[in-house]
Formats: sequence, C-alpha cells, structure tokens
Amino acid sequence: MAKNEKDHHQHHDEQVDHSKMDHSEHVGHVYHEEQVKEGIHDHSNPSQNHDHHDHTDHSGHDHEHHHHGNFKEIFLKSLPVGIIILILSPMMDIRLPFQFTFPYSDIIVAVLATILLIYGGKPFYQGAIAEFKEKAPGMMALISLGLSVSYLYSIYAVLARYVTGEHIMDFFFEFASLLLIMLLGHWIEMKAVGEAGDAQKSLAELVPKDAHVVLEDDSTETRPVTELKVGDLVRVQAGENVPADGIIKRGASRINEALLTGESKPIEKGVGDKAIGGSTNGAGILYLEVQETGDQSFLSQVQTLISEAQKQPSRAENLAQKVAGWLFYVAIAAAVIAFVIWLFIADFRTAVLFTVTTLVIACPHALGLAIPLVIARSTSLGASRGLLVKDREALELATKSDVMILDKTGTLTTGEFKVLSMEILDGRHTEAEIAALMAGIEGGSSHPIAQSIVHYAEKQGIQPVRFDSIDVVSGAGVEGSAKGRKYELISQKAFGRDVAVDVPKGATLSILVEDGKPIGTVALGDELKEASKTLIQALKRNGIQPIMATGDNETAAQGVAEELGIEYRANQSPQDKYDLVESLKNKGQTVIMVGDGVNDAPSLAIADVGIAVGAGTQVAIDSADVILTQSDPGDIESFIELANKTTSKMKQNLVWGAGYNFIAIPIAAGVLASIGITLAPAAGAVLMSVSTVIVAINAMTLKLKSRAV
Repeated sequence: MAKNEKDHHQHHDEQVDHSKMDHSEHVGHVYHEEQVKEGIHDHSNPSQNHDHHDHTDHSGHDHEHHHHGNFKEIFLKSLPVGIIILILSPMMDIRLPFQFTFPYSDIIVAVLATILLIYGGKPFYQGAIAEFKEKAPGMMALISLGLSVSYLYSIYAVLARYVTGEHIMDFFFEFASLLLIMLLGHWIEMKAVGEAGDAQKSLAELVPKDAHVVLEDDSTETRPVTELKVGDLVRVQAGENVPADGIIKRGASRINEALLTGESKPIEKGVGDKAIGGSTNGAGILYLEVQETGDQSFLSQVQTLISEAQKQPSRAENLAQKVAGWLFYVAIAAAVIAFVIWLFIADFRTAVLFTVTTLVIACPHALGLAIPLVIARSTSLGASRGLLVKDREALELATKSDVMILDKTGTLTTGEFKVLSMEILDGRHTEAEIAALMAGIEGGSSHPIAQSIVHYAEKQGIQPVRFDSIDVVSGAGVEGSAKGRKYELISQKAFGRDVAVDVPKGATLSILVEDGKPIGTVALGDELKEASKTLIQALKRNGIQPIMATGDNETAAQGVAEELGIEYRANQSPQDKYDLVESLKNKGQTVIMVGDGVNDAPSLAIADVGIAVGAGTQVAIDSADVILTQSDPGDIESFIELANKTTSKMKQNLVWGAGYNFIAIPIAAGVLASIGITLAPAAGAVLMSVSTVIVAINAMTLKLKSRAV
C-alpha cells in the first residue's frame, strides 16, 4: 500500500529537487536527551553552561534581575517593614496626615531600616558591585548611592538626637520609599518581560526516549535512545519520530522534515536515503541503520548553534542604564562641589547637609519606574494583539533594524498544500465538472496533495464523481474509469506535451486526461498568507530590507520571492541561516529574524531580534525574543509599530524621570544660593513625587492603531 502511494504520487513531487537538502555534514550520532537537557558543552566551563536562553542577560541591571534574587518575593517581604517606616518617619521633617511618632519611635525606625537595607537592598548592592567591576556604574550604582547616603545620614541623625540632644532631620522616609519603589519597578519589569523558555529541552522532546532495535532473529527490543550504537538497526513505526540520524535499509515512506529543514513537502524516502533524527515518519515502516554516535547529528548541530548564539553579546544600548550612569556621575560631582564650596562658605554641618540633600534628590524614583511602567503597558497591549515580547531590548533594537530575514514555510506561506489554480482546456466541461472528476479519482488516496484536491472540491460544495475503478500508474499518476470513459490525472512530464496554461511559480501541475485528450489542469502548492504582501510593503516603508531564507527548494522559493518582490535564499540549512545573520551583523547591520522551525532556532537566537511564529516549534519559540501567537504576518507589522511607539514613550519618560534630577541636583547643591535660590528638601520630595506621577500617566497613554479585520 505504501509502495503504491509512493508510485501513485511520485509525479507530484518531481518538480521539487529534494536532493538539494544534503545533510551529510549533520548525519551522525544518536541524539542524547540527557545531553540536550544538561547542555552538550563541557560543564567545567561556566561560559558554556546555559541553564536557559535568556536575552535579558546582556547589560546593566537587567543582568541582575536573574542573579540577585526574586524581586517579587523581596518586594512583598519588604513591604510591611517599609510601610511601618513610612508611617513612623516624617518626610523630610514634614509630618503627613497618616504619620505619627512616639517616644523612641525613631529607634524602632532605625532598626527596621537596618533590616530593610540588609534584605531589600542586597540585590542593588550586588548589582552595583557588578557594574563597578565592569567600570560602568549605572542604575544599580545610583540606587545604592541613594540608599547608602540616606540610611547612613539618618542613623547619624538618630544617634545625634540621643547623644547631643540636637534635632537633626533624617531621611528614613526617602530611604524606605526609594527602596520599595525600586523593588516594585524591577518586579514590574520582570513580570512584563517574562523569562525565556528552554530551547535545549524542547529539542530533546523531538527525539523519542526509546528506540525499537532489530535483533538478529528480526525481533525487536526496546532500548533507550542513549544506548544506541553505530550500526544498530532500528525500526520506525508509522507516525513515530525518527530516533537517530541514519540510512534507510528497508522500507519506504514519506518523512516530514518541515520542522527541521523547512522543506514544505513531506519527502519520499527509500532504501539508501538519509533520515534525520527528530523528523516524523509517515505511513510506512522504516528500518534505519544508525550511522555514528558523537556530537555530529543534525539536532546536535542545531543545539550547538543555539548555544553559540547565546554567548553572543547584545548590541543594544540600554537607554535607562546610560541615563542612570550619567546621573550617577552628575550626582557625585555636584555633591563633591557642594561639600567643598559650603565648607568654605559656611561650616562642616551645612556642607554635609547640602551634600546629603543633593544625593537624596538624585535618587531615581521616577527614573526607576520610567521604563518598567512603559514595558508593562507595552506588554499588555502586545498581548492583546497576540504579540508576546520576552526581551525588552527587542523593542529598542527593532526601531534601528536594517534587515528582516523571513522563513518561508509557515511564516510567509501557510505550509499546507492547496489548489492554487484550476484551468479548463476544452469547452465541453465546466470547472465544477473538472473538480468533481479530479476529486473522484483522488478520493481513495491519503496523499497530502490528493487530499488538497478533495478538500478543494468539498469547500466548493462539489460532489466527487464515483469511479468504477482506480489504478496507480507508476511514476506518472493515477488512472480510472467512470461513466464509460477512461480518465488519467498525471504529471506534465508523463503527459509528454505542453499545455497552454500559466503555472504559478513553484507549483506542481497535474493534467486531467479524458480518453487521451487533456480536459483540465490543477496547480498545487504552498499558498501565501493573506497578510504577507502587506507586511513586505510595510517593511519597505519603514526602511527595513526583507530577505526570505528558506530550506525549501529553489523553484518554490523563487516563486514566492517573485510574487512578493523580495530577495531570497533557497536550500538554506540551519548553518546557512546562522551564517547569513552573522554576516549581516558583522557588516554593522541590525537584523530581525522571523521563523517557526528548528532550523530557524539558531538564527533566531543570534539575530538582534528573533521573532517566532506561534504555530511553529517550541524550540523556535524558546529561542526567540518575540512570539506571534496567532502566526499572522500582519502581527509583525504590529510589532514594528509597538516597538516604535514603546521606544518613543521610553525616551519621553526618561526625559521626565531624569530631567528633573539634572535640574534639581545643581539647585539642591546650592549653585544658585548666592542669588537666593535654594531647593528645600521638602520641595525636592514634592518634585520627586510629581515626576513619578507624570511618568506613570505618560506610560498609560501608549496605544496602538486598530487593525482592519
């Protein structure tokens, strides 16, 4: 039966050169699930040990999110302590309506502040240490500076009250509010950005845990895939995934490699052909000889490429991190200048007060929320459109992108066989009659292309013609008789003569023959998604060059590329796609990669922005920065819009959040004191609050234009 199916539809695929996808460099060892889960590389080398792929692990304080504690847990545990401090400690000596004090309440506040500093402040100090080691102080250094100064001066103020009896203003309120706001901001950001999935674990799931090893007496024994050896003969049942790379020794079937290589059509495989571990066997039973063990299998090569991509440093410049770095140096410089000048103009105590006020004013309350609030709003908007953004840097980088590389099958096209056109070659039949005959002669076949003709007739409400007999014509097609006439549905090559019809690029043409005369044709192929053309136009409007890179054959690729009017690369292996992205990046271009298969995963990981279509493999989704849950190319256009608007809001919020600091710090330092202008601590606190509110409101105004349904 399988052999008949193969002969029956051999003609449908002869225009497609599957031999071009030569995976000889990949064919090799059994794919070890444990190696994937634990990482194939040497674990003695920390740089190669990736627990999971996390694009946020690139710069500044984002790096600290994942290495210095769970901000949600730290915030929730710190909140009660912080609230007590806010209630018992006046804001810069101004008692607010909800505040009260009692004898020795400042001692309680000092003890609670110490606890809060040790527990809640730990991730910020660890982050600051990391920033100083990299000689790039930024957000963590700025927060740590504010916490340290406000805490130490406040402890001094409390001690002075009991030792000298002198009342000195403390900054415990500012200390607690800064710490809580920063913890909240980092929690919001972590929640919004989310964590990357485990691409390596998903790779392991493509390969079965066990294999059916054929023994000398032709019986089978089930063994773990990890115990397979070179030369083992394994039996692959219909519908099972192939357990290892190897050579087919017995049997024939159609193997679906679309998720691995990008080849859109299931490929006929027989004795002597190569099979890739992780691909899906069709209806036939295969006996496969394992070629070799080691780290050369196709999926192992993909996993290695993903690991290499994970080590690539991000080119994104974190804007908030840069602004915080500038603010850190401005605050330090202003504080030092203020101390020196006021030490000469007045006295030591006045100099210390101006210095501390300057550093407390520099505390980045609004700046710390400027980005997280925009990210939270952006993430919510994106999710409502089916856009899941896992890495906030992707938004910023997308606005600077030069090139977008798009996979074909499943991304620009549906990945399913459809009737692209049906033509009538004589005046005696209608299109409905032609479709009824084709559906009737193909009705008994489970072949994907045959089924596409049957589904086409069903969709048109056409009843298939009942055939009296149907026979396979080896290497040509199928023939049968109905209503006293003989019909054939065969390839153009088998027909032997040209027919005057336009065939869509990359399509397979079959001819319906009635008593030796051609009466109709059907062109079948992978169909463009409706939104693909609109997407390409939008990319060009935004100055982004689209390039299609596909594992599919030259003819199919050329047809889609010409229809879209874009540049293309065909017969692309995972290494080819990876090299393409890398070469473009090496030329200084910012690259977006869009794909859905295992063969796209390494290039998704190394690209500046990786976008996975949600109907694709888990491996691709895990390797990407952005996921399109609805697999609609139009959502890529929405992502570009979201990126532009989100980045714009980020910049606006940074202006509001940091602008106040750059203006207020010099005034707090007393540079205008000679003309009678100074910034009282209380006024500074009010300005901080106003700046934070403005940042929050501005973030909430982020919106996307509605898309036509």
